[in-house]
Amino acid sequence: MTLPLGIMFNYNDNPERAETSRQDHFPPDPNFSPVNTGIGEEQPEQQEQRDHGSWRPRRTNTDSSTHRVRFSNNASYGQVPRGIDDTINAGADARMDSNDPAQAHTSSSKSAENREGRHVEYDLNRPVEGGKLRGLIDHGKISQDTDDAGHDVSFRLDNYRAWVNRQRKRARGPRARFEELFNSYYQKWIIEGLLRQRPLPPSRDGRHIPISAGAVRKVPLIDERSGSHYISNFIRSSRYTKWSFVPKQLYFQFSKLANFYFLIIAVLQLIPGLSTTGSYTTLIPLLVFVSISMAKEGYDDYRRYILDKTENLAPAWVLDPDGTIEKVSRKTRRVGLAMRKRSKGQDGEEGMTELQNITENKEESIWTKIQWQDLRVGDVVRLRRDDSVPADIIILHATGHNGVAYIETMALDGETNLKSKQACSLLANRCDTIENLRNCRAEIVSEDPNADLYNFEGRVTLDGETRPLTMSDVVYRGSTLRNTDEVIGLVINTGEECKIRMNANKDVRAKAPKIQGLLNRIVILLVLVVLTLTVGCMGGYYVWRGAYEKHAPYLKDAGVPFAHIWFGFIIAFNTLIPLSLYVSLEIIKVGQFILLGDTEMYDPETDTPMVVNTTTILENLGQVNYIFSDKTGTLTENKMRFRKLSVAGTAWLHDMDIERDQQQSKARMLQDDRKGSGRPTDGDINANAVSDRDERVETPLINQHQFNSARTPRVRPGHSLPIPKTEALLHYIRQHPNTTFSIKARQFLLCVALCHTCLPEVKEDGEIAFQAASPDELALVQAARDLGYLLVDRPTQSIKLQFQSPEGELVTETYEVLDVIEFSSKRKRMSIIIRMPDGRICVFCKGADNIMIARLRNARLAKQKASAVERRASKRKSVEAERAMNRLSGTYSPRNSMSKHNNIFRRASRRKSAEVNRRSVVSDDLDTWLTRRETLDLDDAVRYDEDFNTPRQSMALSPVLLAGSTEIYEGTVDESIAADDGAVFERCFQHIGEFASEGLRTLLFAYRYITNEEYEEWRQIYRAATTSLVDRQQRVEEAAELIEKDFDLAGASAIEDKLQQGVPETIEKLRRANIKVWMLTGDKRETAINIAHSARLAKPFSEVYILDATADDLQQKITSTLIDVGRGMVAHSVLVVDGHTLGVIEKDESLKIMFYDLAVRMDSVICCRASPSQKAGLVQAIRETVPSSLTLAIGDGSNDIAMIQASHVGIGISGREGLQAARVADYSIAQFRFLQRLLLVHGRWMYLRTAKYILATFWKELVFYIIQAQYQHWNGYTGTSIYESWSLTVFNALFTSLPVILLGIFEKDLKAETLLAVPELYGFGQRSEAFNFKKYLSWMFSGAVDTIIIYMMVYGYFKDILFTENNSLFPLGQLAFTVAVILINVKILILECHHKTMIIFGGFAISIIGWFVWNLFIGVIYPLKFGPYVVRGSFVHEFGNKLGWWATAGATIAAVLAFELGVTALQRIYFPQDQHLWQEIEREGGVSEVLKEHAAEEGRAIAPGEDQQGDTGDDLEQQRPLSPVLSEGSPGRDRLHNLYIPPTSAQRSHWMPGGAGTGAHGPIVHKGKRIQTA
Repeated sequence: MTLPLGIMFNYNDNPERAETSRQDHFPPDPNFSPVNTGIGEEQPEQQEQRDHGSWRPRRTNTDSSTHRVRFSNNASYGQVPRGIDDTINAGADARMDSNDPAQAHTSSSKSAENREGRHVEYDLNRPVEGGKLRGLIDHGKISQDTDDAGHDVSFRLDNYRAWVNRQRKRARGPRARFEELFNSYYQKWIIEGLLRQRPLPPSRDGRHIPISAGAVRKVPLIDERSGSHYISNFIRSSRYTKWSFVPKQLYFQFSKLANFYFLIIAVLQLIPGLSTTGSYTTLIPLLVFVSISMAKEGYDDYRRYILDKTENLAPAWVLDPDGTIEKVSRKTRRVGLAMRKRSKGQDGEEGMTELQNITENKEESIWTKIQWQDLRVGDVVRLRRDDSVPADIIILHATGHNGVAYIETMALDGETNLKSKQACSLLANRCDTIENLRNCRAEIVSEDPNADLYNFEGRVTLDGETRPLTMSDVVYRGSTLRNTDEVIGLVINTGEECKIRMNANKDVRAKAPKIQGLLNRIVILLVLVVLTLTVGCMGGYYVWRGAYEKHAPYLKDAGVPFAHIWFGFIIAFNTLIPLSLYVSLEIIKVGQFILLGDTEMYDPETDTPMVVNTTTILENLGQVNYIFSDKTGTLTENKMRFRKLSVAGTAWLHDMDIERDQQQSKARMLQDDRKGSGRPTDGDINANAVSDRDERVETPLINQHQFNSARTPRVRPGHSLPIPKTEALLHYIRQHPNTTFSIKARQFLLCVALCHTCLPEVKEDGEIAFQAASPDELALVQAARDLGYLLVDRPTQSIKLQFQSPEGELVTETYEVLDVIEFSSKRKRMSIIIRMPDGRICVFCKGADNIMIARLRNARLAKQKASAVERRASKRKSVEAERAMNRLSGTYSPRNSMSKHNNIFRRASRRKSAEVNRRSVVSDDLDTWLTRRETLDLDDAVRYDEDFNTPRQSMALSPVLLAGSTEIYEGTVDESIAADDGAVFERCFQHIGEFASEGLRTLLFAYRYITNEEYEEWRQIYRAATTSLVDRQQRVEEAAELIEKDFDLAGASAIEDKLQQGVPETIEKLRRANIKVWMLTGDKRETAINIAHSARLAKPFSEVYILDATADDLQQKITSTLIDVGRGMVAHSVLVVDGHTLGVIEKDESLKIMFYDLAVRMDSVICCRASPSQKAGLVQAIRETVPSSLTLAIGDGSNDIAMIQASHVGIGISGREGLQAARVADYSIAQFRFLQRLLLVHGRWMYLRTAKYILATFWKELVFYIIQAQYQHWNGYTGTSIYESWSLTVFNALFTSLPVILLGIFEKDLKAETLLAVPELYGFGQRSEAFNFKKYLSWMFSGAVDTIIIYMMVYGYFKDILFTENNSLFPLGQLAFTVAVILINVKILILECHHKTMIIFGGFAISIIGWFVWNLFIGVIYPLKFGPYVVRGSFVHEFGNKLGWWATAGATIAAVLAFELGVTALQRIYFPQDQHLWQEIEREGGVSEVLKEHAAEEGRAIAPGEDQQGDTGDDLEQQRPLSPVLSEGSPGRDRLHNLYIPPTSAQRSHWMPGGAGTGAHGPIVHKGKRIQTA
């Protein structure tokens, strides 16, 4: 067997390349003349004369539905010339910038000269049709039309803009106008006329809401837009109401074409005289099936209703001084137990701290508890710490410091930082007591309800004075109050008019499987087949009637009317579209649902299994093309941890929290084991509860053994020293307290401990926890605690720190806080001015490095060093990108491949069978090894090879980081560098770049000592700015500029936004599976980009293109990005767009077309600051832009629900934001890493099972019932059945339903370890290889041949039978029936089912034996009567005891099986598919062994256990990409991942005699070159 090992690409065939084929999507280079493709070439003059109107961007639609665009003229969509299976290593050369069109039309020799330096090779193994080369591949299957060669870039851009304009016109074409007209009439007559749902006009100047305590409880306010009361606070996320469920579901059920077809057949059967099979044989099963489907949908929606009910009945406290609301309502008693527990401690409390100066009677409390759904616009509500906000409110008063309330908006926008909100100064002092609230006569004017989460306009008027209301004054529903005791607010929006509900996805459609579209088309085809059979039989009847019936005296006046003939045959042949297809499909999906209970997708830490909320779209999991992922809580754990620092030119690793958390986790697990009790059930979990930010027990990020290992980390020549840990830093400071380095290190730690706004809290157990406005600050303060500086108290305007003096004494010092200049997104820094214990005044500042560098004392030197570091980083990035491009373009023609591959299988076949059935852990280790080897630099790969047999390391941190040690390495601390500002700058900026490339969030710390006079002078300016009523923020920033300068550099910190376990590996596998991963988040841009690097959405060498409407001309920016990406010279491209820019794009049709045209061609897309509605809009836009794609959305918060509902498949994560998304989604998992098993393994299996079930069902119906059609020729087309009616009735139910059901539940074509190790096999479902029209026709052709063989052999036996034997209709029909039943079971359960178990064999035996038992059964109980079917005793006494009958049955089965086996053999020998080759690998020796042996034999890796110091001179020239085994000519062959394994140390090293090739520490390592062989 030949294992084709050429380079195999798809749009994500390499981790560096992701899924984009580099030049498939934009104009090829103007000066590149492709080789002769055999297509007639045009001269430049002819090309220039082409009609520009025919031009359009050529979009190459791959099987995975990922659209790429290339410029060409007269190129129709989908008309892609297939290229040779090779690659061209394209470098950035001068031809890219040439605008001379004449260069594009030189001779072939001249073209070859122009391409000098480019590596061009051809794989001639693939046969060439017609003697012509059908294309040329450049950077991964790039076929370039000759007509493109004569056009320069500007010409193409003009054409591109013209194409965009044509797209706009097409969007306004006749079809669009018709749809617009239809929608307008539907809106006018149905929505507004019949349903009376008219859109509300905008109000005159907003909604006017007076502050009047309790007044709205008596008389509700009137909405001027509708003239009636404002809507209630009731919300509904369920899809149906009790009135709409039945009509909507009937429409959905009968939109399935087969159901509609059966409904027509059922109606025809009810007409007397038409049906020969009974009146209700179709109607009753159809009604049962539809009722079951509707009941299932109703149950799913009922669960959503229960969730809505829980939220609607949640308690809220409303100011009701007049006692309008009853103290305890009956509805309140129905509030859940969790809600009562939550509010139990609040029942006896009577108002805010500031409101206690009013004597209150507890029995006559003015605060009344009501349900959320009963809130009204104008209500004054009270919130306590950790309460969820029940409606959109304006803050009237808060008890926080300076009246500030801290709000968590994670469920709204995904941001982890707390937002500080503060009441308007006009209200804060007038609503601080109950008396003031009663007497306040202010009026709030707020904007009309809208979906914009990031802007708010309003005003407040009190006593004739008006002040504006901004985002600082408003809190939206879905937020949570944090770090603030109490807040009083005024309700301005309720229910569906709240911001979060305005962003929700409205009118959610029921989801249908992608496979249903093709199924509907097949049903239409089968309807045509039924009509064709009906016409044929009817025509045959009339021919027979004229030739025989009219001349037969016994048939006089026996003619049948036309209607009876027509409809009779339609009803007789309607079973070609089996009703059992849908009934059994539901059974299969229940079985698949049960098998989804995979322990590999169970999270023991949270005791959360994988949950299936709907079984309708299970097969969609195997065909996903796009994944849209939330960030917070989905990719990350929302836990910030201080991970690295750079001080005085040295970088350090901080991992104390990891080791501490491991110990606490072990202790907790031991405690749980002692208790022997399980975790709380879902019913005991408060959906609104969010873990505290001071959580101290976490999932370990790094395994304990990695730091406690006795083995000293290896240090190799050319490698940097392993980064030391902060324990060593503290040890050094204690040993050398007065050195320059130690002084600078202590100053940096002091900066970290003081420059923040955190508040310490003493817990009941005596431990100190911290409350912070952002998780970043919390991580810094906790790190300062670990490093010896503990924040013990923060009284008014001071900070108390506890630390150990150099003498070892525990000292507590108080630092006076003079001023705090808050952080803002514009300033990107915060400062705190401290009076030190010695009386000096110091300004501490932290911020982004690009902001802080300009504010250093020696800023000029710092900028020079930063520029030098940036240049080196840019050069290194270019080298890495070029190396990645070279890896993408490398190819070869394997030598002696047949012998090598046979050798692989010979070796593999000798292994023990136990090694074949390995656990999935083996494939995970192998896959990690392969992936890391290809992504590491060549030098790093050497070290990684030697550590392959060690336990797996966490992928969240780099190998260098993992090598941390408490040991002080020689040269780690260099006092000379610490004393040199230039060296410190250079080292620090270099560390910052390295930290950022690892996805860590970096901050630069600086400090400056100032005099008292300087501070007093500045203080006056700052006080004037903070009290200004005009341009306050601007004046504050200007004042800050006066003091935030001339800083001394303290150091840099790197904070890890902790990823969930396995996120980078999962994203890498998804990319290799040709799945695009987009990250949609509400967080800010810098955070999103950092996480993208951590999660491998962006590579270290990625080109990041940022679209910003505030800074760029969007059209120009998108155009230039198209040029860069389209040239194919970008190794990895990432597009970043924010919500504001996206809103601008959506308003311009041209920008919208160009943006989505660009987005589908990028390797990754990051959308930040996106609202929930924008997330859903992006998903919907991709569904429209790439109609054949299948989208999946995954998130964990309520802000992700709209996106989840808009996608084809929605997955919720049981995360820190609650269970809202998990309950609404189609499927729920506990961790993002489970997605790879859910899609790559179970998704493929379920798609394959469903596809095989459908094909097998259609095939068996065709085989069985076409025998009926053939028999009509021998009975005068009278409709007489060849089968006995009882047997015919139970054909599907008893004898052939079990085979297809077992196939649809238990089939597995490949093992899980194979599918996980080779994610490229997932393309099987993306390309719809298991179920497509071609596949269907092949099965039907096979069935047609089978049924002809069966009937001819059966009839051939009976037409020559002796009259002494039973030659009646019953033995003939039973013979055909017997052959059909046995053949169907053998074909489905033996030939087609790859995964055979005892259940499969049991089902096979039951079906076959059951058929013969049935013959015995009906032979006994069948009534003895005269007719065409003489059944009683016939099987035993008439034909069942005849050898000829059995011999005919056996011969017929053998003939059909010979045909089936012959077809299968031809396919596997000459047209093998990917799964066929991998199945053989699994049978022979296991996937891991074959891949590792192949790597060793090809000279790129040494197999475990082999000598690694042999002669490898020749192997150095054999370094070639290791590709997963694919079939020759397979569609996936050009799309598989290039599993490049760099050579091992033995292969890259040459041991030279006399030490010429060795250094002091071992052999000199040379980087291997990629040698391409023809």
